[in-house]
Amino acid sequence: MPDAVTASRYAAVPSGVPGRGRFILELLFALLLTRLPYLGVPFKWLESFFHELSHGLATLLSGGIVSHIQLFPNGAGFCFSQGGAPLLIGFAGYFGAACWGYLIFILATWPRGIRASFAFLGGAVLLSLLLWGRDLLTIGILLTLAGLLLLPLRLNHQPALLSGLRIAALMIMLNALASPAVLFGLSGQGDAVMLAQNSWLPAWFWVLSWLSCSAGFLYLAWRRVDRASLLR
Repeated sequence: MPDAVTASRYAAVPSGVPGRGRFILELLFALLLTRLPYLGVPFKWLESFFHELSHGLATLLSGGIVSHIQLFPNGAGFCFSQGGAPLLIGFAGYFGAACWGYLIFILATWPRGIRASFAFLGGAVLLSLLLWGRDLLTIGILLTLAGLLLLPLRLNHQPALLSGLRIAALMIMLNALASPAVLFGLSGQGDAVMLAQNSWLPAWFWVLSWLSCSAGFLYLAWRRVDRASLLR
């Protein structure tokens, strides 16, 4: 029979944290979805949204002004702004997308707050639409994302909500890991080039930094699962 200390450790384990096996299955499923031509597109939009949102937040935090954001069906996007700190703004996109993915994963291990988490994320999309959505294509994509996050609130099956949000979070992190790699084949454009122009560091340094951050957030998600499994 466990003593009081051991029992308290068990009680402290978030019940929404999946086991190792389930986490691996969800990760593989998320990886599969990112490779599917049509089903994975909305989740690519989701990563792009958090990428541009992170640019926007970094702009505001560094004293700049955000005019609007623009999203495209292929997952590309732009954040139009003035002022702010170029290095912070440029770095925030890919880093922020991975960070949001990890934050959403944490929210998806909180059973009591899962409905509030979906509502918060859907509300963030709608608020961004009101503040920064200008063209019809961007508005349509943001409305799709809002529906993707708010419609699950009609479900009463908590485990499905938890698993669904965890898979979405993993897809965001996986897309955030894959997206910077594309910059290796580009010249004269992209966030890495902009950062290289505003610093003494080459573009490949920034790309590797983003890849490391994205991989690091995925590792943190695994560590959370692994630690919880040890306490079960």
